[in-house]
Amino acid sequence: MAQNTPETAQQAPVPAELAQLLRTGPFHLALRSALTARGLALTRVQHKLAQRGITIGVTSLSYWQQGARRPQRPESLRAVRALEDVLGLPDRSLHRLLVPEGGARPEAERPPARSYRSLVAPADCLQQLFAELETPADGGLHTVGHHERVLIGARRELSERESLQVVRAHRDGVDRYIAIHRGDEGCDPSRVRVRAAENCRLGRVRGDAENGVVVAELLFDTRLRAGDTHVFGYAFEDGSGGPSSEYVRGFSFAGGQYVLQVRFDEAALPVRCRRFTQVSAGAPRGGRQELTLSGRHHAVHVVEQGVRPGILGITWDWR
Repeated sequence: MAQNTPETAQQAPVPAELAQLLRTGPFHLALRSALTARGLALTRVQHKLAQRGITIGVTSLSYWQQGARRPQRPESLRAVRALEDVLGLPDRSLHRLLVPEGGARPEAERPPARSYRSLVAPADCLQQLFAELETPADGGLHTVGHHERVLIGARRELSERESLQVVRAHRDGVDRYIAIHRGDEGCDPSRVRVRAAENCRLGRVRGDAENGVVVAELLFDTRLRAGDTHVFGYAFEDGSGGPSSEYVRGFSFAGGQYVLQVRFDEAALPVRCRRFTQVSAGAPRGGRQELTLSGRHHAVHVVEQGVRPGILGITWDWR
């Protein structure tokens, strides 16, 4: 004899973007993405929850997906568990973004992160430059995709680095990105040129001659809401420093893909190239891997599908 049971969502495949948000959060963006992926209106979700004995208002559901309110009470957390069933999500995938194992609550507004002070040197220099631009260390953006190309010139100098970057806002009202360039020894910030490419324009630029550091404000023509993505490109033209022997990139936030390609002038080819990782600036280097120069283009590259907070780079030896 058939029994009357609540309608259960099919375990449809989870889209890649939703899967990423279920891993990193925040909760409201994961919920919003799940609702979009399943194509369910809030009134329909409310009805399905009622079939499971969960009473909750459409307004509350709307506040949850906007990030205006956060489920915290026991009855709200039970509703979240029921939402996973309604939306066909893995067990506890939404719940753990609110109450992970061990009971500690993650940050509501951004994915797991590490302080930039542990990733860059000299941190005090950057803090001062950020202060001049009236910009907090966390600018409200985290990277979900970054393709970076570094050119090493005939004098073994870092000639240029180009970036095509995809970012997601983890708070409302973000309209700019602060790009950082640290040249090699002898770098003269006054000779470094910043070029804004697609979907951004150049704002204020500040430099520190003692440390060879340049920070540049890249302005968007729109204000991003939490969860919005933006694609933009930019470049630093340098060539003022001495011989370059490595290129490193620090990651404050977890998640996203990073591609780094280093291309060498035919007149200055290294004898050895290696990939490496570091937990923080000054920590021992690990994750070493030999890289082979491509033939005609004299380039090496690394691809990280899901970066972790820390440092990734390529180092090379000259004859």
